[in-house]
Amino acid sequence: MNNETIAILIPCYNEALTIKKVINDFQKELPEADIYVYDNNSTDDTYEIALKEGVIVRKEPRQGKGNVIRQMFFDIEADYYLMVDGDDTYPAEHAHEMINSLREGKADMVIGDRLSNGTYFDENKRAFHDFGNNLVKNSINRLYKADIKDVMTGYRGFNRIFVKSFPVMSSGFQIETEFTIHALDKRFKLVEIPIDYRDRPEGSESKLDTFSDGTKVLLTIMKMCKDYKPMLFFTSLSIIFFLLGLICGIPVINEFFHTGFITKVPSSILASGLMIFGLLLLVTGLILDTVVTNTKKEYELNLHRLYIEKNYKEKL
Repeated sequence: MNNETIAILIPCYNEALTIKKVINDFQKELPEADIYVYDNNSTDDTYEIALKEGVIVRKEPRQGKGNVIRQMFFDIEADYYLMVDGDDTYPAEHAHEMINSLREGKADMVIGDRLSNGTYFDENKRAFHDFGNNLVKNSINRLYKADIKDVMTGYRGFNRIFVKSFPVMSSGFQIETEFTIHALDKRFKLVEIPIDYRDRPEGSESKLDTFSDGTKVLLTIMKMCKDYKPMLFFTSLSIIFFLLGLICGIPVINEFFHTGFITKVPSSILASGLMIFGLLLLVTGLILDTVVTNTKKEYELNLHRLYIEKNYKEKL
């Protein structure tokens, strides 16, 4: 344990008002950790302020939190990683409990749960955020038969295996949703730790746009449903088109049984087209489900190699 390394990851964009306090809080709580601040094209003094605090500061020119996290995961080597926003909404005091869950092997990813103790709802005054959080949370929980309380928190801990095997596909704030879906889909161990949440200090503005970013997150969920559970996705679409085909085709079939003729030619063509398209969607789902199953097998083998590598290094 004496040789273990901890990295605090702080992605930042225009956080001059709060970045010093965030850095100082984590320096106090985890003095042994290396703190990395990645500045994402800030137009204020975020970069300069962070530099003065004696931490590792780098610039990421590609805009978007997903791009920043991607580069962080490429660059930074550590045993345990703690990711936190630079807006001073997440208390550093919970860092010990989060790191301990990783250290003891209880979790591959620790989620700082803002919602369970009610502080998020008390502090956050932004319209529709509660609705959006619940919509995303319930969608993912139904999709994976899980019971995750906070899907979109920016306060998370990871072990090395998770970080080095995580493919970052999102460029923006959808990355939070991607973390959760990936962990559930790949059967990583998850632990949620209730944390206190405090709203941004006066003068500090959120970079999130309720409707724009909410739409992106929902599209991400749909895309990941297609990518991770293609059978469910394409079967659902197939059923919709089969039902539409039946609605258009029932009057045609009814006419044929009564008269022996078909006069509703456009309806019969439309019904046939919808049925054929529904069948194609079903076949697509079957094929892609086989592809995804084989991809999961390959991922598991690569994960196994990472564990072997980790155990070998620990013995040296």
